[in-house]
Amino acid sequence: MPGKVWFNGSMVDYDKLHIPLLNHSLQYGSGIFEGIRSYSGDRNVFIFRLKEHMERFQNTAKIYRMDLKYSATELEKAVVETVRSNNLKDSYIRPFAFYKSDEISLFPSNREVNIAIAAIPFGKYFGEKANRGVRCKTSSWERINSRILPVRAKASGNYLNSVISGLEAISAGYDEAILLSGDGYVAEGPGENIFIVSKGKLATPGLESSILSGITRDTVKTISQDMGMEVSERLMLRDDLYLADEVFFCGTAAEVTPVVEIDGIKIGDGKPGEITRKLGQKLSEAATGKTERYMKWLTPVY
Repeated sequence: MPGKVWFNGSMVDYDKLHIPLLNHSLQYGSGIFEGIRSYSGDRNVFIFRLKEHMERFQNTAKIYRMDLKYSATELEKAVVETVRSNNLKDSYIRPFAFYKSDEISLFPSNREVNIAIAAIPFGKYFGEKANRGVRCKTSSWERINSRILPVRAKASGNYLNSVISGLEAISAGYDEAILLSGDGYVAEGPGENIFIVSKGKLATPGLESSILSGITRDTVKTISQDMGMEVSERLMLRDDLYLADEVFFCGTAAEVTPVVEIDGIKIGDGKPGEITRKLGQKLSEAATGKTERYMKWLTPVY
């Protein structure tokens, strides 16, 4: 549980923050959010790609016609203050904006917005499975697309699609789901982008497959290219996953997580692949300040 939360410009005790039961964003999923991480490095604690996350937060607000009343720069400072006030090192940070309205209406007359930023200690999203690899099931639920909801926005309601697909996979004995687009192409995991490795080359679905344009996805692409590997964005079939040498998820929470089995079919030799392992290590080094060329991605906390 967080100790202190940044709320509308002030640090407040988490357990004293009360939201009405009938709050519009709770009832209808109209909140917007981001997921950010901080990491302890040799010289400081660093927030990873804070600027890009807060830009996306602002863009999501624009799409959903929310007036945040704070600039991206002001919110970046608030994130740093939240991590510092809780004396955190390795943490997960959740900025969240939601309507103040608690009236029963799909279209709130009071469109003022609350902004809260919470941060908690955080390790591996998949626990030990992050090291040995996760088993996935292709979901019977398809990924939402921009004819239904704006998929480039991180809005609470969008993630019901993720919740139902993930619950289906877990109920069937798997660790995570993989969603396909409405056209039957590979999209992403419930909370992760996906990559395949074939003959030393990387590929990942593009925006046309209704993916979230992930910041960690962009990071992995950049690091891979800097390592001299070819990376492409393309339409990807389900059997492309089965026949790949390696498959991995990436995301703020998941970082780089190997996928070793899909629908009962082993990927490669059924163990985390060498390229996946190297990319996970390079991401960790970048996030903890061990790689000078990626220091531009880091915001120091202390």
